[in-house]
Amino acid sequence: MSFHRGRTSSLASGLTARLAIFIIVIAFLVTPTSWSQADGPDPVLAGSDSALASLAPITSLVAEDNTYDNGNALRLIWVPSIDDRLIDSKIIGYRVYRLAGAGEPRAIAELPPGSNQYLDETVLRDSVYSYYISTLSERAEFPSNRTAAISPQREWINLDRGYLFLIALAIAGAVIYYVTVAKRGKKLFVRKIAGLEAIDDAVGRATEMGRPVLFIPGIHDMDDVQTLAALTILGRVSRTIADYESKIFMPVARSLVMTAGREVIKSSYQAAGRPDAYSDDMVNYITDEQFGYVAAVDGIMVREKPATVFLLGAFFAESLILAETGNSVGAIQIAGTARPAQLPFFIAACDFTLIGEELFAASAYLSGEPRQLGSLKGQDVGKVIAMVVMTVGVIALTFAEAWKIEFMQDILDRLSIIFSTN
Repeated sequence: MSFHRGRTSSLASGLTARLAIFIIVIAFLVTPTSWSQADGPDPVLAGSDSALASLAPITSLVAEDNTYDNGNALRLIWVPSIDDRLIDSKIIGYRVYRLAGAGEPRAIAELPPGSNQYLDETVLRDSVYSYYISTLSERAEFPSNRTAAISPQREWINLDRGYLFLIALAIAGAVIYYVTVAKRGKKLFVRKIAGLEAIDDAVGRATEMGRPVLFIPGIHDMDDVQTLAALTILGRVSRTIADYESKIFMPVARSLVMTAGREVIKSSYQAAGRPDAYSDDMVNYITDEQFGYVAAVDGIMVREKPATVFLLGAFFAESLILAETGNSVGAIQIAGTARPAQLPFFIAACDFTLIGEELFAASAYLSGEPRQLGSLKGQDVGKVIAMVVMTVGVIALTFAEAWKIEFMQDILDRLSIIFSTN
């Protein structure tokens, strides 16, 4: 009896084991998805019933041409998924797909949650594109409807910058008006520039003392507008020197500047009726090396002791060295540059300084030519208009902020709407 009980117990254990194995196999076959989720991403395709039930896609996707560009951008705007607003949202971002013509969709960008627009700047003008955007979760993506086909276009005029057009129109009108007035022979008032007014007195002082004039046109070549402005002033200076029968030395750091300087001085002496007094030795090339040139010029100052020194053009670290040396020999110094970093040194060590654009205005100021004077006067009027507009704007906004007046903002909003719609 004991033998049968042991055998029956053994058979029962074997059946139980086989039944357990059978149940496990059935479980794997019946519910493969629930078991596979622990091993990796859900392989559910976007657009299936289970995916659509999980996350809502974006809505109201619109593709439009980006305005005021060269036809190389399209803008996408949409309403984010309603699931994106939830605190515990499972959305990890959006993926933008683009179709070129009848081609296959290609992912071009991935955006963070909360995004509602995208600027595609990789399109080609006159090509046709359509888009759709997929809402991304950790396991799947849920596409939106596709946009209508659209082609980027080029705009030639940016109406958002209408205010710049008005400013340019006002300045251009002022320039044309004053040029016309100057051509009719009417004398235009131009603000006095002390450094240019002092040229005759400075050259006259050198003549009375029997000492030369030293003219330094900076250390840049002829491709620098400051050098060109310096040579313009050189024409007036050398003409005055020729009339006074004084001497001029012009050491240069560029060979082309040497050639141009010689031509300018030669023309001035011919205009003064003294071509025989001109010599090529008045203009000498020193070296292209910055501080080698400075050392040579300082040596000329110490030996020749010029009564007047002109420092006009592009200067760098050598500006203070040259200005201090000229000051040490007792020369009257007239300096000018468009480099803001060097202006403080010239103002401190020189008698007169042409600040910034005064150097460029010298040509019109000294020549008196109607077109140049009219252009200079028109630009000054434009600057006055700009200063008045800025001053009035700052005062108005200050009062509006202090008194909590909102109509100023309404005016600005209305103006921006007018410029944008026109």
